[in-house]
Amino acid sequence: MAKSDTKTIAQNKKATHDYFIVESFETGIELKGTEVKSLRAGRVNLKDSWCSIVKGEIFINGMHISPYEQGNIFNKDPMRVRKLLMHKREIMRLFGLVKQDGYSLIPISLYFKGSRIKVQLGLCKGKKLYDKRADMAEKDAKRNIERHLKQVSRVPSLP
Repeated sequence: MAKSDTKTIAQNKKATHDYFIVESFETGIELKGTEVKSLRAGRVNLKDSWCSIVKGEIFINGMHISPYEQGNIFNKDPMRVRKLLMHKREIMRLFGLVKQDGYSLIPISLYFKGSRIKVQLGLCKGKKLYDKRADMAEKDAKRNIERHLKQVSRVPSLP
């Protein structure tokens, strides 16, 4: 699909702050009732969400999709566990990595790809406190350099 077909609904910025993302996967998600309409309105929170593998199936936990206002009795529980759609071979590979090597499965973003809703799932390893500090210092340095370059470009040249 073309890049213009994807539209980001939500991103998990906390995941990039707390984890090193080793590998990422694109998965589908099983939604019910009016959840799609809430997602189209952008009413979702991925902040404290995580994934678990149970009996060969992968589920997303802690993702909050706000109830649709006009949905009345058809709304589902906003914090319910939702099934992710992946090939069995990929799920079993992830299961082995999560159990042995201490990785975590964290949803990174939620987006539309055409008319379908996809979840970008990250195979992540936790950062230590000094790693977080180093990342923050690097971002701060880049911000200062950009700010300085912007000021320098505004200064008129001498005749």
